[in-house]
Amino acid sequence: MDLSLVGRRALVCGSSQGIGLAAAVCLAEMGAEVTLLARDPQRLEVARAALSCARGQKHTALAADFSDWTEVAQQVQNWVAATGGAEILINNTGGPSPGPALSATSEQFSAAFAAHLLVNQALVQAVVPRMVQLGFGRIVNVISTSVKQPIHGLGVSNTVRAAVANWAKTLAAELAPSGITVNNVLPGATRTARLEQILADAAERSGGTVADAERKMLAPIPAGRFAEPHEIAAAIGFLVSPAAAYITGINLPVDGGRTQCL
Repeated sequence: MDLSLVGRRALVCGSSQGIGLAAAVCLAEMGAEVTLLARDPQRLEVARAALSCARGQKHTALAADFSDWTEVAQQVQNWVAATGGAEILINNTGGPSPGPALSATSEQFSAAFAAHLLVNQALVQAVVPRMVQLGFGRIVNVISTSVKQPIHGLGVSNTVRAAVANWAKTLAAELAPSGITVNNVLPGATRTARLEQILADAAERSGGTVADAERKMLAPIPAGRFAEPHEIAAAIGFLVSPAAAYITGINLPVDGGRTQCL
């Protein structure tokens, strides 16, 4: 099975921590030359230094704030003009704040839509020309199992993630003739700062403890535990590899069996 990414370039978003960082580490270990994209320059530098260079790769970092999609678009356009871009794109952005859909403001929905779908669209438009030229491209969007089964208490996230999933499915059909695949990885509950925020919010709403909230969240997971970021990264790594060339337009849950629908 060909899993080598030697000679490939990858742009990994939200890669200073959590799933994004784990994905960057995975792709570097597979041989890719990685550009990290996140908002904190100091964290980015720490993350860049942690990437494997066993095959002589030169990894780089790019700072931009995903709350301003136009800034991200400009930074990436400048980067593409200077470097030629990448043939692997991992779209990954921190989720919106927890809360019910009914009480969410229009500003919250707009901000989430911009940070997820508009940023993703801008990045795809920047990197796809190189992919088309090479006849090889991999786009993976890290979304959520909520696109298959909405998650209680994540109203804005459920809404926006579904929009991204349908955008990706549409792109998969448009780009397949050019040798470009577009897939979505749907992480279940994963041990990241985002999970800590969700557990704390759930505990506050219920009047219980974080431990109580954790037990409740674990109950419907057949595997009986939360995922680790590197387990999500492994799925991403396979989907961007040469071995996955005939897989496109899918939503892949990595959730320990929690999602009950097919």
